[in-house]
Amino acid sequence: MDDRSQDVWTDETGEQVVRLRRWRAEWPADDPHANFKSDVELYGRLDPLVTLRGMSANLDIPIGAIARYVLARWATGGSGGLLELGPVMVPRLWEPIEAAEKADSDEQRLAAYHQLRQMISWLKLPLDDPSIYPA
Repeated sequence: MDDRSQDVWTDETGEQVVRLRRWRAEWPADDPHANFKSDVELYGRLDPLVTLRGMSANLDIPIGAIARYVLARWATGGSGGLLELGPVMVPRLWEPIEAAEKADSDEQRLAAYHQLRQMISWLKLPLDDPSIYPA
């Protein structure tokens, strides 16, 4: 029996509590969500609390707060990426593409590629610097 209603409840303080559990299931080969379901099953074999306990001890942050952060960060990944990149940068990255499409020329598309490559290499530079982000 798969009773999802027992996975979330509200505690005495009004906070929602989520039960972490492993999940195993079968689905049809043509299920459009088969890859995601497979990932849920596969990653469900791991114990995320091992990592969260270590982070909690090292950072002096409650495990529940870290779990909430991880879930919120993952669940908002698309908008989180936009926030990290900045609301100004996305239109700047789109400008060369839009101009090339408006011109409808392969030469302009190639020029847009080179412009985007330069912009992205500038954004990527800190990621390649081991003093900022060690391997």
